[in-house]
Amino acid sequence: MNRFLCLTLFISVLLLSCKEKSAPESGRVVNPYATDSVYGEVKERLSKEPDNPDLWYHLADLYDRNGLYAEEVEALKKVIELRPDMGYAYFKMGTACNRLGRYDDAIANFKKAMRYMLDNPVLYNNLAMAYSKKGMRDEEIKALKKAISLRQNYATARFNLGIAYLKAGNRSAALEQHRRLSEIDQGMAELLKKEIDGGKR
Repeated sequence: MNRFLCLTLFISVLLLSCKEKSAPESGRVVNPYATDSVYGEVKERLSKEPDNPDLWYHLADLYDRNGLYAEEVEALKKVIELRPDMGYAYFKMGTACNRLGRYDDAIANFKKAMRYMLDNPVLYNNLAMAYSKKGMRDEEIKALKKAISLRQNYATARFNLGIAYLKAGNRSAALEQHRRLSEIDQGMAELLKKEIDGGKR
């Protein structure tokens, strides 16, 4: 059994045991990923294996699950330092930077991720969101088209593309995305139609 699989099993068992131990009497749901013992176990293992990129990645994942995006970025920097060819670490870094409002950093990391994840439609959708925040409409539309070319039924990307066309003043292109979206996801299609009919862009 390889080291990464062993580590994944270890984290899973640890999380389950923490969930059982932390069941509150009040009936309130506790996030098993947020307990000090979970962080403590991973950090303790890191103190013994500081050059283990899998452990750093699991720590970054814990931070991500708890909305600690600045801490996630720092952990992912260590992952990338130890394993610079791990494309998904750049992808996660870009997503975390997006959430922190660090759009230039997000774009840079998504572009690095592309070297390893050329066929990942979610990457291009998330890249488009960073371009959107920067007001880079042409780049946003191009990234969303790429996402859709990789996954024709990618409803979120089609919705985002419709919104991007609206922002660019191209109502007919937005309506075409609505038509295509209505074949995939009726709820999202209705939301897009409301934007087209009444949303001011």
